[in-house]
Amino acid sequence: MTMKPFALTALSLLFACAAQAQIYQWQDENNRTVLSDLPPTGKVRQQRMIETEAQPAEGDAGKTQADREMEFRKRQRASQENAERAEKEQRARAQKQENCDTARRNLQVMESGDRLVMYDDKGERYFLDDTQRAQEIAKARQVVQVNCH
Repeated sequence: MTMKPFALTALSLLFACAAQAQIYQWQDENNRTVLSDLPPTGKVRQQRMIETEAQPAEGDAGKTQADREMEFRKRQRASQENAERAEKEQRARAQKQENCDTARRNLQVMESGDRLVMYDDKGERYFLDDTQRAQEIAKARQVVQVNCH
């Protein structure tokens, strides 16, 4: 029976030591920076111990954990909204560029001098005469100006 309380005490001390673990930073013989929870062995240069407990920021001194958590969630939400907004703007720019490219290709086809075929409401095709071609070129130029500027 006396073994049980001793084991519990030893176990709680072990966890308490683990909770206060320290982090060590040093440079080894090859000038590489090493971070470890174990102290360095052998030759080391510039050993330093890093505190592991989070220190509250200057503005957080009077805030509770719940307040800090709420502020963190607000910053996280704002960051996510900014990322979504940036992605939406990127898609809009890509769509505008695609529209511009399509409008320029259409204008190039209209101005090429080749015979152009259009389809009426019944699905029958007809060739554009010079006045119709000029009207279509004017429309195509307006579309290019709207989409490419």
